[in-house]
Amino acid sequence: MSTGSLFESPPAAAPLAERLRPKYIDEVIGQSHLLGRGRPLRLAFESGKPHSMILWGPPGVGKTTLARLMASAFEAEFIPLSAVLSGVKDIRDAIAQAQLTLQQNGRHTILFVDEVHRFNKSQQDAFLPFVEQGLVTFIGATTENPSFEVNSALLSRAQVYVLHPLSTEELGQLFERAQHEALHNLQFEPDARERLVAYADGDARRLLNVLEQVNTAATTAKVNTVDTAFLDATLAQNLRRFDKGGEAFYDQISALHKSVRGSNPDAALYWLVRMLDGGADPRYLARRIVRMAWEDIGLADPRAMTLTNEAAQTYERLGSPEGELALAQAVLYLAATAKSNAGYVAYNAARAFVKQDGSRPVPMHLRNAPTKLMKELDYGKGYRYAHDEAGGYAAGETYFPDEMPEISFYEPTNRGLEAKISEKLARLRQLDEQAGELDKKTRN
Repeated sequence: MSTGSLFESPPAAAPLAERLRPKYIDEVIGQSHLLGRGRPLRLAFESGKPHSMILWGPPGVGKTTLARLMASAFEAEFIPLSAVLSGVKDIRDAIAQAQLTLQQNGRHTILFVDEVHRFNKSQQDAFLPFVEQGLVTFIGATTENPSFEVNSALLSRAQVYVLHPLSTEELGQLFERAQHEALHNLQFEPDARERLVAYADGDARRLLNVLEQVNTAATTAKVNTVDTAFLDATLAQNLRRFDKGGEAFYDQISALHKSVRGSNPDAALYWLVRMLDGGADPRYLARRIVRMAWEDIGLADPRAMTLTNEAAQTYERLGSPEGELALAQAVLYLAATAKSNAGYVAYNAARAFVKQDGSRPVPMHLRNAPTKLMKELDYGKGYRYAHDEAGGYAAGETYFPDEMPEISFYEPTNRGLEAKISEKLARLRQLDEQAGELDKKTRN
C-alpha cells in the first residue's frame, strides 16, 4: 500500500484550503471515530483492498480529502464527478476512462461522486453494473441522509461512514496549522481566534476560507495583529451553518418540537432562535408551531391553538424581526402549558378504524327528515332532542351505526382543561349506564 500523495503540491496561488489539504492519512484532523487506531476507515486504509462507500456528513469535514487519500493509498486512478454538474454522459465517459486505465496500465479506478444525492434514480442505477463487476470502487459523498437519498440497490453495495463536524479543539488545531504553514506574519488576539473558530461552526473549509479572507484584509490594511474590532470590520454577518432543506433542518425542527412536548421553555426558545438565526423561514416555523398546539397541547389548553394562530398572523403583519417575538412567546407558552395528545391519538385511531371498517349506514333515528316522504320512511323517528332532556343530555341514546360497538377513541388526560372534560365524560357514561339498567327493568 502506498503512503504517498495522489497529487503534486498545489501552487502557492491556490486557495488556502487546497494548500493545506492533507497528503497523508495521519495529517487528517477530526473523524477520530473512523480514523483512530483500530477504527473502520483506518482499517480500510490498512487492508490493502478498497471497498465502495458512502461518506455522509456536513460540509467541510473531509469527505473529498478522504476519497483522494484512499486513491493515493491504493495507487488507484482517481476520477471525480459532481452530481450537481454531471449527467449520464459524464458517468459513461468516466466508466470508459476506467476501462481504458485498467487495460493500458492495469490500474484500478476509484470513482468519487460528490453530492451523490443530487443524482436521480436512473443516474445512480448507472453505477451498479460497474460496481458489481469490480471495474470501479464507488465512493459517494453526501450531506443528506443516504437512507432517503441514495437508492437502496446502490446503498446495499456500499459501506456508510458518518463524518462529524470538527470540534472546537480540532478547529483550533487546524487554526494553528494554518498559522504555522501559511500565515507566518499574522497574529491573532485570543478573542479573535475564538470568534473565528465559532464562525467556522465545525466546517474546516469555512475556517480556512475565512482565515484567507482575514489575511488578505490584514495585508491590505498593514495590520499585524487581528482583534475582534478588525473582524467586525472585515467579516460579513456571522451566520451559522443551516441547511434549509436537509438533515440538519429536520433535526432542529425535531429538537424544537420535543423541547415543547417536554415542557422545557428555555430549550424550545434556544432551538427556535437557532433556526431563525440560521435563516429558516419564519412562516414555516409558524406553521409547525400551530401544529404543535393541536398535536401536543390539544384540549388540555385550547387557548394554545388561538395563541399560536395569532402569533402566525402577527408575523404576517409585522415581518422580521419584530414578528419573530410573537413566535418566540408562542413557543414559550406551548412549552409551559399543560400537555395532551389525547385528541391526536383519538383522531389517528378513528382514521385507522374507518379505513379498515365497512361503510355502515346512518341509523334511522339520526337521519334528517326534511320531506314528508322521508318522515313516512321513518327518517329521524325516535330521535331524542338533547336540549329537551334533563341536564341537556339524552342518557342512553346511541350515536354510532347500528350493530357497531361503542368505541372510546378519545380518552382525555387528567391535565389542564382535559381533567374537567374527563370528569364530565365519566358522569355522562354513568348516566348512560343508569339509563341502560332502567331500560332493562322496564322491558322486564
